[in-house]
Amino acid sequence: MGMINSVTATTGTAAADANMKSTMGLNKDDFLNLFVAQLKNQDPLNPTNSDQLLSQLSSITQVEQSYNQNANLTALLTAQNNSAAMSAAGLIGATVQANGNAVSFDGSTPTTMQFNLSTAANSATVTIADSTGKTVATTTTGALAAGIQTLSWGGTDSSGNKLPAGTYTFSVNATTAGGSVVPSTTYTTGTVSGVSYSGATPTLTIGSATVNLADIIGVTGG
Repeated sequence: MGMINSVTATTGTAAADANMKSTMGLNKDDFLNLFVAQLKNQDPLNPTNSDQLLSQLSSITQVEQSYNQNANLTALLTAQNNSAAMSAAGLIGATVQANGNAVSFDGSTPTTMQFNLSTAANSATVTIADSTGKTVATTTTGALAAGIQTLSWGGTDSSGNKLPAGTYTFSVNATTAGGSVVPSTTYTTGTVSGVSYSGATPTLTIGSATVNLADIIGVTGG
């Protein structure tokens, strides 16, 4: 029987082995060639233990499988990101609801703020702040039922003066007749006018506000 001198990858695995060598510095062929060299140079009077040889072969297989799994996961994540990007582009022109408390004001047209009350409230105070966190307007509602609430805001401060266009934030303090706090969740709502792919995940433009694609929880029109 002839002695094995080298091992060469088949055509089907050549590309994968080339990628593995580029990434790790070694590929399966390199491991196997080292293994063959070890067999050729072992002491005939004191040959390498068969269990040790099997362990080395097992290690080669595990390294290759780990690399292939990582490569497959990378490809899967790339495909998932591409799918997310396509989904984001498809939302342009749609009216969406997203987790957040940003409200965009264009300088003239009244805008809306939306929030969800866990239970009915006797009243709620909605506080609006500018980009620096300074309170610019406060409004108090009457009794509200549990569920989604929508409040219109004309873009004026507490004195009735028109505020400049920009992105504002709002918070809700709702209470029962007995003074207990009613938990509430705020939303950013509006029509998507653009998509950005500059970050790790796509972001959507709603007026002057931006939200992450992952924060979108509802689409009501488009």
